[in-house]
Amino acid sequence: MDAQSRGRAEDIDPADQWVLNPDTGDYELRLSPSPAQSPVPRPRRATPAEAPAPERDGREHREDREDRQVPASRRRRAAPEEEPPGRRGRRRPAKKKSRGKRILLWTGGTTAFVVLAAGTAGYLYLQHLNGNIQSVSDDGAGTGGFSKDKAINILLIGTDKRTGDGNEGYGDNGSAGHADTNILLHVSKDRSNATALSIPRDLIVDVPDCPTTQEDGSTKVIPGESEVRFNTSLGQNERTPSCTMRTVTELTGVTPDNFMVADFNAVKTLTSAVGGVEVCLAKDIDDPDSHLNLPAGKHTIEGEEALAFVRTRHSVGFGGDLSRIEIQQQFLSALMRKLKSNDTLTSPSKMVKLAEAGTEALTVDSKLDSITKLKDLGLELGKLDIKNLTFATVPVVDNPAEKVAATVVLKEGPAQQVFDMIKNDVSFTEVKEKEKEEQKKEDAADAARLKGEKSEPGEVRVRVMNGGASDGSAGRELTYLQNEAGVTKSENAGNSPEDLDKTTLEYAPDQADQARALAEILGLSGAAMKPGESVTNSQGLPTMTLTLGKDFKGAGVKLDAASGKAPEDVQKSTADKVECAK
Repeated sequence: MDAQSRGRAEDIDPADQWVLNPDTGDYELRLSPSPAQSPVPRPRRATPAEAPAPERDGREHREDREDRQVPASRRRRAAPEEEPPGRRGRRRPAKKKSRGKRILLWTGGTTAFVVLAAGTAGYLYLQHLNGNIQSVSDDGAGTGGFSKDKAINILLIGTDKRTGDGNEGYGDNGSAGHADTNILLHVSKDRSNATALSIPRDLIVDVPDCPTTQEDGSTKVIPGESEVRFNTSLGQNERTPSCTMRTVTELTGVTPDNFMVADFNAVKTLTSAVGGVEVCLAKDIDDPDSHLNLPAGKHTIEGEEALAFVRTRHSVGFGGDLSRIEIQQQFLSALMRKLKSNDTLTSPSKMVKLAEAGTEALTVDSKLDSITKLKDLGLELGKLDIKNLTFATVPVVDNPAEKVAATVVLKEGPAQQVFDMIKNDVSFTEVKEKEKEEQKKEDAADAARLKGEKSEPGEVRVRVMNGGASDGSAGRELTYLQNEAGVTKSENAGNSPEDLDKTTLEYAPDQADQARALAEILGLSGAAMKPGESVTNSQGLPTMTLTLGKDFKGAGVKLDAASGKAPEDVQKSTADKVECAK
């Protein structure tokens, strides 16, 4: 069908009628009249999403037009030579925006995850898309919603509830679902970087008591449980996403601003909406459990095949949930690269399909229950360059209490360091030039204390004192030093005579090599190292004194979490890099 006949046939896809206005960067509905018609535009046909518009007296204000569900048809502008003389010179010149800025205004949400990107596309017809969105109360578990002038923390939850067409055959049919895939998305205050922290579903946690709003408006407190899988924080015992939010806060110390829940259909419909995403396999995969059957190499997948890809685990890595997390992170990276590509950003048809698919597969908290709010969030996220988005996984180890390694527990030191980096708004990528410059200007005398030869951990003698840390900290740190760090010549010296704001390490001049070794283990800065007089330990041997101050976060937690250094053993990757599932 040619362009002149668009808008007048019953079977025309509304997405094909949206045209990019180069002056504003917005898509507008253009119903062009045929050549045989009068220049006066025909009345616009209402889409299924629109209610009949009330009659107007011809004096519409601008704010009235902005409240419409879709932009109204616009009269074709006359050529310059046809413009009525009386109007010449009145039109203000349009302020041109660069192509990059126009694209950013329209597609800010494409730098978020699956549902965020689709939500941002929702400027197209607000009321229709608003009707697609399902929301539930956050029951006071969040901060009250994200703010444009603060760091943003969004909890993304993928549930394994078997709802939607074609999903009945995936295992636990009829279940209330679990928190199967969990990502805490942290976006920095200055929007220069972000961290997507995956929380394993099989991580042993304490689920707190959860006040939960019931259908009749009353509140019921669902009792918490100790030492259970993280995935039981949703669906089980009538728990709602707000309970998963509380569990994340209990675990990480970070309170999410909002949550979003997506089901299996989100993966299927969104990948189809963008025409598929390209993934890479380092080997042939034939997984009868997830129904994924693909040879090694690159593939463009969508729909059921995309769902099979993110659900596979027995044929990748070590065959467990941690391996599945890796393949899901690779998939999300590939999806984001596709969302940021020109063939998606410049296609109104794809953006409409994304909006429809995302809002239909999305459940959000009540503070994020409209396209307008999703658009605002998406524009904030759209400021991020995906090369500075780090995918990471909470550091864990196999649960020693399990005979079969079916569950995992926190790797206390590195995990706490990761949590502290998020709480302190510290980037996992080196993008903060100002901070790097400040680091270069560090006091030369302090930096010099860290330079030089270092003793082996087994040669380090130190006594540990509590000088303002929580009760029992000296004993827990001593256990870490002896059992995990190899500092066997260490002892507990009890409480310090005074409390300190900062942890310090005092040492004699001839102990400098030991001090540098311990500083590296603990993440101490040069400023924390205090040269002084020699003291002796309980055996009468010269020793150093480590005094744990109020900045002490926990046994094994490096004290330089605010320096921008992620733990060496944390699994991480950035969204701009193509990786092949192994």
